[in-house]
Amino acid sequence: MKTKEAPAKQKANITLKLDRDLLREVRILAAEKDTSISALLTVHLREIVKNHGGYEQAKNRAIARTRKGYNLGFTPPNSRDELHGR
Repeated sequence: MKTKEAPAKQKANITLKLDRDLLREVRILAAEKDTSISALLTVHLREIVKNHGGYEQAKNRAIARTRKGYNLGFTPPNSRDELHGR
């Protein structure tokens, strides 16, 4: 039984301007890892996007909790004298 492969995602080219020294170091790093600069960037960009999504979700949950408020059990006093223990 032959399994159906998922269609390849369409890719787009980009152009980067990098400092020559940085590009040299990146080429060396990619060669040491037996991969391409494109593959290195893809891994790191996916990680950035993944972390950003998690951050946004956490931020939205925190904002929702703040808007809802917290019950701290405080009951305001009936008078100013009661507040100051007079």
